[in-house]
Amino acid sequence: MEVSWLRVLLDNISSYMSISTMDNLESNPAHRYYTRGEEIGKLLKLVLEDLVGSDAAPSELLNNGFEELSQYVDELREQFESWQPLSSRIFYVLRIESLASQLRESSLEVFQLLKHCEQHLPVDLISPSFEECIELVKLVGREEISYTIDLALIDQKEGVGPSSEVLVKIAESIGLRSNQEILIEGVVLANLKENAELAENDTEAEFIDGLISLMTQMHDYLSNIKQSQLLCPDPVPSDFCCPLSLELMTDPVIVASGQTYERVFIEKWIGMGLMVCPKTRQALSHTTLTPNFSVKAFIANWCESNNVNPPDPLELIQSSQPFPLLVESEDSSVSGKGHTESLDATKCEEQHQVLSRSTSAPGIVAEVVSKVQQRSTDAADTSISQEPVETVWRLPSVRHFRHPGIIPATIRETGSSSSIEAEATSRIRILSRTSTENRIVIARCGAINSLVDLLYSTDERIQTDAVTCLLNLSINDNNKSVIADSGAIGPLIHVLKTGSIEAKENSAATLFSLSVIEENKTKIGEAGAIEPLVDLLGYGSLRGKKDAATALFNLSIHHENKTRVIEAGAVRYLVELMDPAAGMVERAVVVLANLATTKEGKIAIGEEGGIPVLVEVVELGSARGKENATAALLQLCMHSPRFCNTVIREGAIPPLVALTKSGTARAKEKAQNLLKYFKAQKQGNQRRA
Repeated sequence: MEVSWLRVLLDNISSYMSISTMDNLESNPAHRYYTRGEEIGKLLKLVLEDLVGSDAAPSELLNNGFEELSQYVDELREQFESWQPLSSRIFYVLRIESLASQLRESSLEVFQLLKHCEQHLPVDLISPSFEECIELVKLVGREEISYTIDLALIDQKEGVGPSSEVLVKIAESIGLRSNQEILIEGVVLANLKENAELAENDTEAEFIDGLISLMTQMHDYLSNIKQSQLLCPDPVPSDFCCPLSLELMTDPVIVASGQTYERVFIEKWIGMGLMVCPKTRQALSHTTLTPNFSVKAFIANWCESNNVNPPDPLELIQSSQPFPLLVESEDSSVSGKGHTESLDATKCEEQHQVLSRSTSAPGIVAEVVSKVQQRSTDAADTSISQEPVETVWRLPSVRHFRHPGIIPATIRETGSSSSIEAEATSRIRILSRTSTENRIVIARCGAINSLVDLLYSTDERIQTDAVTCLLNLSINDNNKSVIADSGAIGPLIHVLKTGSIEAKENSAATLFSLSVIEENKTKIGEAGAIEPLVDLLGYGSLRGKKDAATALFNLSIHHENKTRVIEAGAVRYLVELMDPAAGMVERAVVVLANLATTKEGKIAIGEEGGIPVLVEVVELGSARGKENATAALLQLCMHSPRFCNTVIREGAIPPLVALTKSGTARAKEKAQNLLKYFKAQKQGNQRRA
């Protein structure tokens, strides 16, 4: 008997929604992904419940879609039900995130299929319309912390980060709400790393090692915050504070690893079954706690000299929040202002060519479902025809946002005097920085054309604010086309050539954001953006060089732009940036690998001394760096026997052999092909000899 996957899907959605009654759902690190799945589930249920009772038979393609969607819903439910507190939060959230993303994409595909067969369905089954369902699913958030984590690891390897803002974002996204949870995650990851090393999975071990380093930095960051909160004349010696509670110790004890902790906190740690030292992650050979009288005496003397009363540890551990919450300090968003704003719009694109939405549209689907159901009730009670669907299934208007009335009024001010213009542009910059909804409303109110005009402003501050506003607005996928169609590419290039350092950086980031749309790659290249981007790559700030490299990489995906990038002299700068001291190895090598697919690129890389640095990355670089460097070397060797000989002389064979055992799947393939090519060349030379 054929399975009715539509019925199975509806049953699985109901089972998924029943998770909301679980006692520990709120404490689940992936709780926000449950909410996103629930939003989609409600929408699917609203549309499909009527369809299951009809005579309309789904096509084989649609039935396959229901089957796939049903499996994603069921697997998500199983994941939420299987959460264990002492598991790795970061791996758990990454798994949930992947499933949630697949659920979202599969839902879009199902609604697309329903839309195509809409004419074969009864009229009363297609309200709301499938087109509107598609738009609503798109509104459900898809911020993906995996990209932030990957980019934090890249910055970490390059020695430039991650920033405190990124650490806080990662911690919040994986549910690390306290110092204890950070330390537990570090211990769990250390065990996973050990398992990966035993399995000789060097790539996984390297990835986990990077995550462990992130946990360490979170702990250090939180410790610094706690230190700054203690009001006393002299800084508190770090040895006087418990690594678990981050508070001054009153009853310090020594564990088997030799580290000192506050007694009640380490007792609670061991009581949870964690037989490892929280700080060193060494296994504890015994649970004996030895009083550290000398440290206790030092602490007492210090407290007396500084008139400080240490907190009562029993009160701390019995309070509702026994460990300091990992929260961002108020001043953290002040420093690096331009860098923070360009982060979302630039760095995440390096690995995912679509800017992720920074927030979801919480409650939109639920609100719409409620309105549709109420409308259906009203229609049943009266014989009055229903109002058009569009009046209900529309994006929220300005009044729904935190700044009601501010946005339209502010936008009108952008055509006023210089001082008013400056203030208005600054306010739009703030409004567009953190809110997805505000970005939508600002664009709908007609701000983009005014902001594009301000890119020619002779006032440096206005010009910088205007380009930053456009960068922020371009985070929204729909705004990308609007910005490009408003004629922004030429003015952005003008800013790239003449603006302040910050303006140039954000202009490069905006051009990169717009280049996500395929047709814009050609427009931006033909408009003359590549030469000033290469200049920024050579002479800009570190942030500017990174933005320029990312933009050039995306533009060079288009074949015609590869030649422009090479002719503009980018290869020389990219080879220079392969120096680890520059902090840009991974960005530079991925662009070189892209340019190496052309004859001109191969020649330029060889002539600019790129071979030795590429070999060095194969030996000492990150997993992703090794992969791209090997791909570039393979292109060079296949182009020229001379280049091939140079690669061998530089000592590439041993690290390539190692890469065939421990690299990524693509790196292994490229390394094996390159070694085979070396062997074939050697045999050919012997035959000729």
